[in-house]
Amino acid sequence: MDENLNITIDPACLQDPPLAIDVIKQLDVFDFCLYLMLTFMACVSLLLYLEQCAYIYKKMPYPKKTTLMWISGAAPVIATMSCFGMWIPKAVMITDMTSNCYFAVVVYKVLVLMIEELGGTNDFLQRFSTETFRVNTGPCCCCCACLPRVHMSRRLLFFLKLGALQYAILKTVLSILSIVLWTNGNFDLSDLEITGTAIWINPFIGILTIISLWPVAIIFMNVNSHLRSINLVPKYAIYQLILVLSQLQTSIINILALDGTIACAPPFSSQARGSMLSQQMMIIEMFILTLINQRLYRRTYDALPSEEAHDNNHNAKVALQTALVEHDV
Repeated sequence: MDENLNITIDPACLQDPPLAIDVIKQLDVFDFCLYLMLTFMACVSLLLYLEQCAYIYKKMPYPKKTTLMWISGAAPVIATMSCFGMWIPKAVMITDMTSNCYFAVVVYKVLVLMIEELGGTNDFLQRFSTETFRVNTGPCCCCCACLPRVHMSRRLLFFLKLGALQYAILKTVLSILSIVLWTNGNFDLSDLEITGTAIWINPFIGILTIISLWPVAIIFMNVNSHLRSINLVPKYAIYQLILVLSQLQTSIINILALDGTIACAPPFSSQARGSMLSQQMMIIEMFILTLINQRLYRRTYDALPSEEAHDNNHNAKVALQTALVEHDV
């Protein structure tokens, strides 16, 4: 027996994201209070970051101050862009790409910070020139325990920097290209056909991301024991958490929206509603991380001793122990 099923779909579920004025008109009291609270969080995050920049500019030496400003700005910048995307749904693609481009620079700056904390490139090479680095770290080779350790050299350090820097450059270029194609109607995240541009650009960006994270992980795994006094481990953990929340979480929500798991709620289509939920969650998460960053970055740390001073102290301890042994004898 044939059974006819008539399914009615709200036309709004098939439309583009609504205009900002349409979003404001459909807000009830609860939604309006929620939007105001999230906007307040984003503004507080930005103000805390600006105050922190003033502190870092006064207290920290150059060029470390520039690096710290970039890294500590990841959470408040993402929160601010998410706030714009929440109020102006049509601009979500631009705000997301702005946040992602900023974080691409942060990935490179995290590597630079670890080198600067050890005295810069020359001191870093002098300290580790006689040591070997393990390279079987995530996200590329964490399961390859058979990989040999490599000697640190100026050439290796250059390639590690280049591996992180390429993401900052190519991500920005590809984001600009995506926006240009989007304005012409050629870039659509929901278009998963082989002829679509998104299906080619986004996986390529994913590969670039993995390549850039590997050099940062290599440096961290080999130097974190030397930098525990400056709270490197919690700083690196915050950087990793921002990476997961801004990249992986957003991707999962977008996939659920494209699959229809996130229901349409006029005037928001399923995809637009997924983006809105992602922006709201991001504001709350980045606000919390901004408060934690205040504890980590708005303070001064004692400078690490140079390799020469470290060797002198070690030789002095050895000489003292030798003298004590001779005295006992």
